[in-house]
Amino acid sequence: MFVSPNAVLHFFAARPQGTAWPVHALAAAPGTGTGDALVASGLVPAQIVMPSADATQFDSEALWARIHDRDWRGARVLVVRGDGGRDWLADRLVEAGAVVQAVTAYRRVVPRYEGAALEALEAASRPGGAIWLLSSSQAVDHLEQVAGHGRWADAWAVATHPRIAARARRAGFGRVEEAGAGLAAVVACLQSMRP
Repeated sequence: MFVSPNAVLHFFAARPQGTAWPVHALAAAPGTGTGDALVASGLVPAQIVMPSADATQFDSEALWARIHDRDWRGARVLVVRGDGGRDWLADRLVEAGAVVQAVTAYRRVVPRYEGAALEALEAASRPGGAIWLLSSSQAVDHLEQVAGHGRWADAWAVATHPRIAARARRAGFGRVEEAGAGLAAVVACLQSMRP
């Protein structure tokens, strides 16, 4: 189970030269971005299990809906992830009898803003400065750590999941819209926010 395109990228970058993905091993992905990253890493679509392309949301819950009816008793599952994150899917797999192990393929760190980057952050927090595209609750946490709480009353954001939207609202973003699953839905949401 790969939690994100970043998990795929970092996992396969660390694989020993000449090592191929096992032919009969499946790779699970919570959405099409992660599925695309798996294909780019050499897997064929038949080796990838993920929510259907027309799913209303791409997340662990949608993936679980797709895989929950398999016999997980005694199955070994490796969850490839960044540091932190939710354990919801791993918990469901354990409840279903799987043996789950997690491996951290990358770290998430709070970015540093200096010079032009700090100026861009300041400009983006002003009215009409930017529409933020938020794809991670942890990104909102990091943004608050860098800029401070309550700086976003005049800022607008598009969130790619209801949990992220809720986190952005708690951070004080003045307007938060939830985009549906997929790039087309995000683009449509951004276009609908244009003044």
